[in-house]
Amino acid sequence: MKPAPFDYYAPTTVDQALAHLTEHGYEAKVLAGGQSLVPMMNFRLVEPSVLVDVNSIPDLAFIQPDEDGGLRIGALTRHYQVEVDPLVAERMPLIHEAVPKIGYPQIRRRGTIGGSLCHADPSAELVAVSVALNGRFRLQSPRAERWVPAQDFFVGLFTTVLEPDELMVEVALPPLPARTGSSFMEVARRRHDFALVGVAAVVTLDEKGSIRQARMVFLSAGDRPMEAHRAAKALAGQGPTPEAFRAAAEIAAAEDIDPSSDIHATAEFRRHLAKVLAGRALDQACRRAAGKE
Repeated sequence: MKPAPFDYYAPTTVDQALAHLTEHGYEAKVLAGGQSLVPMMNFRLVEPSVLVDVNSIPDLAFIQPDEDGGLRIGALTRHYQVEVDPLVAERMPLIHEAVPKIGYPQIRRRGTIGGSLCHADPSAELVAVSVALNGRFRLQSPRAERWVPAQDFFVGLFTTVLEPDELMVEVALPPLPARTGSSFMEVARRRHDFALVGVAAVVTLDEKGSIRQARMVFLSAGDRPMEAHRAAKALAGQGPTPEAFRAAAEIAAAEDIDPSSDIHATAEFRRHLAKVLAGRALDQACRRAAGKE
């Protein structure tokens, strides 16, 4: 199939893009990498009357170090650029580990960070990772600029707090505390397929080697990235033992996620996968935090 007719704009500045979005409102869609939007248009699952192509705005593509040890990534930065950047590998190893699991190399060459986040697919790796890393998104409109925490940005299936006249322009990731380790794991039917379930885990140990803070965020386990608050609370102050990991994984799978059944897997099987992956990811994150891997 082919998309329905639409008007096309290719602004060269953020202000021009915002002007088009303000003029056309909900009738407009932003075209970045197009790896999700274009197939949906071809199947006429979405029929925007206006496309605002932001690929000619060079100011939106960058990877920059923050003075505090964090990282800033422009919304138009391609997945592949993030995948091979040594600064990302050094400061945000969780992203470096997760990005190669996104689609195929051809998709990562075109797909963008901002496009993936704004699409808000609950099975997307970067959606879960951005929450696990306590990221913030800079949203810009002709009215104002605002920063939105990642955990508040995603509100439902393919739904965010982004207003029709707003554009995501930047992702800011805070520095990881000392003695922090991370792990990303997922299970898919085939390599590079959408994950049946995945988890991003970030664990910080105290001076004695106990778990000071833990964060687990699951993908493909609900209508948004599902953060395991109850499991994290159970881990606080515990030693990094198999028993502690097992107990937290059981809590996460039973109480913190809300998976659904579809043609690929039942909700029960997804809970089973979540429990297995959570235990493994916690163990790996703790070993990395302790410098053992």
